[in-house]
Amino acid sequence: MSEDLSYILNHLGEDRESGFNAVVPPIVQSGNFTYPTVEAMRAAVQNEMDKPLYTRGFNPTVAMLRSKIAALEHAEDALVFGSGSAAIAAAVLSFVKAGDHIVCVQKPYSWTKKLLVELLERFNVSHTFVDGTDAENYRRAIRPNTTFFITESPNSLTFELQDLTAVATIAKEHGIITLCDNSYSSPLFQNPIDLGIDLVAHSATKYLNGHSDVVAGVLAGSHKHIRQVMTKEFMTLGAVPSPHDAWLLMRGLRTLELRVHRSADSAATVAHFLEGHPRIKRVHWPGLASHPQHQLAQRQMRRVAGLLTIELNAPDEAAVERFCNGLDRFLMAVSWGGYESLQWPVCALKGPAGYFTELPFTMVRLYIGLEDPAALISDLDQALALM
Repeated sequence: MSEDLSYILNHLGEDRESGFNAVVPPIVQSGNFTYPTVEAMRAAVQNEMDKPLYTRGFNPTVAMLRSKIAALEHAEDALVFGSGSAAIAAAVLSFVKAGDHIVCVQKPYSWTKKLLVELLERFNVSHTFVDGTDAENYRRAIRPNTTFFITESPNSLTFELQDLTAVATIAKEHGIITLCDNSYSSPLFQNPIDLGIDLVAHSATKYLNGHSDVVAGVLAGSHKHIRQVMTKEFMTLGAVPSPHDAWLLMRGLRTLELRVHRSADSAATVAHFLEGHPRIKRVHWPGLASHPQHQLAQRQMRRVAGLLTIELNAPDEAAVERFCNGLDRFLMAVSWGGYESLQWPVCALKGPAGYFTELPFTMVRLYIGLEDPAALISDLDQALALM
């Protein structure tokens, strides 16, 4: 596995002979490509998925990245988008039509929720949110017009898991397409396709890039499914990455294995410290034995990644703000998956326009980056004392 992984990250898809034998692949920044004859151009027009014609479709630099993503997710093919939300939206739009019904896990990524609630409802596509900790809830929610299941295991805030094998089995019994947002685990810690899921999406902004300087998304699956998305939604909506962003993502992949394991190691150290702290009410992290789905996490994930959420023993929002404002090593920002440790307080998004009004104000999500875990623990300890 490690030799195969090393080859994927460092060599797969990189035709160095066609790139001046450069160790680092050149960026094919061109938006347009020429052909010597009508016959040659006709062949490209008829297969924009595999041949360069216009960079909105196939671009050689992006194609290198596509091959790596597909291999990492044990998929036949992959597409790269301008954002993770674009990847998820294109996948859903490709497989549903007016009158269809979607079953989605509770508390999905906020833009997945907006897709279902604010966009697709306008086109007579209905949805049901279910507690995915019981796979049978997906079965119970099926209607005669259900065509699509959305999973996110674990989600990236409270970290509930779904039994992906069980959900995929239910879907196949009813001819339903399944999608899993696998951003939290990265392809190194979980491969939903191996568990029967049809399509896998990532916010490539997170672990896959790992340097907090690119916004992108990926979608992986069978040749048939990916070609369907490519020829319709991908080309029509045009949410494509620039060749330079694809090149930066490949640069990020070089260190993916080192980064995600370092983050996971440090997260385990930090999570165990926090779990025993008197000012912490609860730690949401599937790597802890106290997590209600710890055994499922061990069964379907190779490791638990470096994102966790704490609930503070705080009497009011002012105490939460003192804790958050007192942290020195955790930058306050959204997103995660880079080299830097981050904090994201739920109370910052509360109010009339808040995203997560049903969640307690005491929740703070922490991303454990590549810093010394001892320094992060010391910083957390001093900030907790400020409450």
